[in-house]
Amino acid sequence: MSSRLNPDDQKRVEQYLSAPQHQIERQPFKLWRLLLVIFIAVIGLGLLSRLLSRLVL
Repeated sequence: MSSRLNPDDQKRVEQYLSAPQHQIERQPFKLWRLLLVIFIAVIGLGLLSRLLSRLVL
């Protein structure tokens, strides 16, 4: 795919992207950890809502 930028702008973009702060290695995505966090949040909010309903009623 060709760039729509002129060569000077393309050079600046490449310099920006090659800077050290943009070269950080990402850790692999952990699906099970995300599901566990969501599961715990849903259970925690459910328990909190039950506690609040008992306090109100």
